[in-house]
Amino acid sequence: MSEYRNDATVTVGNIALSFHRAAAAVTRRILEKHGHQVRSVEAPHERMFRLQEEGAVDVLVSAWLPSSHDIYLSRYADRVRVLTPHYEPYCVWAVPPYVPEETVGEVADLLRPEVAERMTHTVQGINPGAGISRFSARMVREYGLDGAGYAFVPGTESDFVARVDRGVADREWFVVPLWRPQYLNRLHGLRTLAEPKGLLGTVDGAAPVITHEALDRIDPAAVTELDALHLGNEGVEEIDSLINVDGLTPLEAADRFLAARR
Repeated sequence: MSEYRNDATVTVGNIALSFHRAAAAVTRRILEKHGHQVRSVEAPHERMFRLQEEGAVDVLVSAWLPSSHDIYLSRYADRVRVLTPHYEPYCVWAVPPYVPEETVGEVADLLRPEVAERMTHTVQGINPGAGISRFSARMVREYGLDGAGYAFVPGTESDFVARVDRGVADREWFVVPLWRPQYLNRLHGLRTLAEPKGLLGTVDGAAPVITHEALDRIDPAAVTELDALHLGNEGVEEIDSLINVDGLTPLEAADRFLAARR
């Protein structure tokens, strides 16, 4: 029995996107296994980091470092411990699998007249604080896509998902700012475009971030287990698919995933 069992509730925060909920649900189950009560909160990217900076979040799941989220974490990095990454995310632009690879194989191909004529010009993204959104707005400018009529439009997660689902159902030619892990990769077989300018950042490490204050309250065995946990991109996409395709709650999906690993 953990000596920390009756300690104060641990607040786990995640960015308000489904795959972040997936990873946070596994973190919650590990903390609960070690006797902690857990409160869950979520917010958009920048706001979530601000909440931890202000002391309202004990464990943030997860910071994508160094490319996507260091801009937010660097403000208070001296007050937290960054654990070993749980998975290795990266950003891409992708097209549906029925768009011929020989016609659209890299981002610059979107400028080819026969492609620009057929391709939907709205590049639908998620909230503007996301790394993929910042990178994509820059992509449109630096590849000269705006001159051909393309425009990056940020939006909600539901806007983004609906846009992909609708486009695939209609066999529309469109490009989408995407990332691994994300269940739409599995569901629709979306194909990554080459991006030789390197504007989409690097492969990041998705690491839980725990405040020093919270480390004094969390069972060290729980921290050790979280530090050793590796879900991988495939694992997060599996949990994300259980949530969004199979209809499980995040905690139900985490339970099924963890049970299969025992």
